[in-house]
Amino acid sequence: MSLARLAEERVDHRFKGLPPDAEGLTVGELAAQRRNLFTDGFATPLLALSAERLEHNLKLMETYSVRHGLAFAPHGKTSMAPQLFQRQIEHGAWGITLAVPHQVRVARAFGVQRVFLANELVDAASLRWISSQLDSDPGFRFICYVDSVRGVHLMDAALRDAGASRPLDVVVELAAGEGARTGVRTESECAAVADAVAAASALRLVGVAGYEGEVPNPDPDRVHSWLRRLVSLAVGFDKDGRFGGTDEVVVSAGGSAWFDAVADVFAEIPELSRPVLKLLRSGAYVSHDDGHYRTVTPFNRVPQEGTLEPAFRLWAQVVSRPSPEQAFANAGKRDAAYDLHLPFAQVVRRDGVERPATGIEVTALSDQHAWLRTGPEADLEVGDWLGMGLSHPCTSFDKWQLIPVAEADGTVVDYIRTYF
Repeated sequence: MSLARLAEERVDHRFKGLPPDAEGLTVGELAAQRRNLFTDGFATPLLALSAERLEHNLKLMETYSVRHGLAFAPHGKTSMAPQLFQRQIEHGAWGITLAVPHQVRVARAFGVQRVFLANELVDAASLRWISSQLDSDPGFRFICYVDSVRGVHLMDAALRDAGASRPLDVVVELAAGEGARTGVRTESECAAVADAVAAASALRLVGVAGYEGEVPNPDPDRVHSWLRRLVSLAVGFDKDGRFGGTDEVVVSAGGSAWFDAVADVFAEIPELSRPVLKLLRSGAYVSHDDGHYRTVTPFNRVPQEGTLEPAFRLWAQVVSRPSPEQAFANAGKRDAAYDLHLPFAQVVRRDGVERPATGIEVTALSDQHAWLRTGPEADLEVGDWLGMGLSHPCTSFDKWQLIPVAEADGTVVDYIRTYF
């Protein structure tokens, strides 16, 4: 499927927030009208992406990756938006990182040629499908985790039963510590998994990987220490000749909280027997946020590298003002990320005038209501539009199937389709 096909989809009741009078238009036709977010029929609740900030973030991470000699495979599970996958690739991304087989199917449907699956894949049906993709498309590159001998055996059996003609490239996942998420806990166990891969005819060991965001009680020293363990594992495997079947060694890490540490430590990787693909996987940068990642972004620690900008804003309308201390807006858990922080009240719009949301705080979310605490200085009335920043983009995109991309003056220039 081509991205151009997305513009042919009809606008209808499936897509919340869009103008009711756009029913029946194609997405492309609606985009060509360049409607205004605030005056041309859009309804609340409404999530919008900033066109300018989105482009800024794409360019910034492209520049960062080049500066530090990193290949970049941003985690696509953040957005599950093929249009954004394509823009990331146009901005230099090596490929796209994903988490589960369904997401790989979406990426392949839109022509993504390089996929890093940050999970061990043991489902036989999905392995058969991956094998068919590899066998039918010599240009398709697929890499996934292995973190157990049992997993290696399951993968190898499923691929052999499928008659795979190309081996599946795998990286041994090193866990970030005891009590962390997935991954092999010790170096000796990593070697046992690598031995199992070597004995599996349908698999090929191409590197090592992990996720430093799971380091217990993370701080710069702990994260750097774990990343050096990961690099040492790669060096040891190379010394032992475990990468004899590949043209390059993959060393991969990188969430959105510690990619500065990844850049620091990956710069220390010594020369190995073959070239090293230093693969960074940070994904939340594409929209950034006003909460979790805004406080922990590496660019706060290294400000000379630049600054990511929050690109989301959720608009809701005040529908009840029962007392001077309380108000309710018509956006709730169905519309806003809330797993890490509640939305942040930022601006109020009334009669075309926008002003800071002084004295207004989101204190809770119901299914379709935001609970607002209003202080004496709050100027808020029923009918006002409230613009809110969001925390954690990973659980923002999944609540919206079609997201307007708006310029600073409210002109909508595009619509981003998501597939969760």
